[in-house]
Amino acid sequence: MQLRGLRPRPTSPMCAGCGRNPSRRSRAAPWPSSASSNEGLAGAMTIYCDESGGLNAGAMTFSAVMLTPAAASAIHTRFRSVTGLRGELKGSRISLVGRAWLLELFDRAGGRAWVAVAERDRLAQSPGGRLPSDLELYAALLDLAIGRWLPETGGVCTDVVIDDGRYDPHILARVRAEIQAGLGQWGRASLADSRRSEGVQIADVIANSLFNIAVKSPRARRIRTLLNPLLETRAIRIADLTAMP
Repeated sequence: MQLRGLRPRPTSPMCAGCGRNPSRRSRAAPWPSSASSNEGLAGAMTIYCDESGGLNAGAMTFSAVMLTPAAASAIHTRFRSVTGLRGELKGSRISLVGRAWLLELFDRAGGRAWVAVAERDRLAQSPGGRLPSDLELYAALLDLAIGRWLPETGGVCTDVVIDDGRYDPHILARVRAEIQAGLGQWGRASLADSRRSEGVQIADVIANSLFNIAVKSPRARRIRTLLNPLLETRAIRIADLTAMP
């Protein structure tokens, strides 16, 4: 497995965007209001990652969500306080009303996401027609989604947090190491148990939303309606993987 799109960043004693030593962690920014959502993206950012589906289900999606840790925590706390949710927030379990509320909170907080999407039928029609293994596809989608983010971070220190639940820890450790090589001194790549990471749970809901649309589930039309405002404003952007690199 090799991540192709992540190019090592140049080393620098200070980040251009936040003016701090990349090896030092800053305090998280406060909860951003809807009137200052862009301000909520200033400072140290984290890219939270999770996937949904698989080729045996017709499609796989990989969501890379950018939020400050404080914003992710505030979204999660507010969602739980209103819905009474207990346990882990999962896209496969959430109601349409709950999904709409979470997406509204995400948008109000100034959250953004790149979602890489691969559909089995489109991959099968690509030159060669060979379908990748689950791990090969996961790596390609991760590479595509995070690779779209890194050029846009503007020198701001960026950490990447990946859900640790899909593969063997040794495999995910290799994934983490390759992402870290791409980040260099500009951030830190880590694995997280989704049950203990608010940001990864938010990424799960967004990945699941695009998965439903990709496989044309019974809820796809209504989920597309929920997502349309965020797609139109490019708060959520889609990168289609139509052939393996």
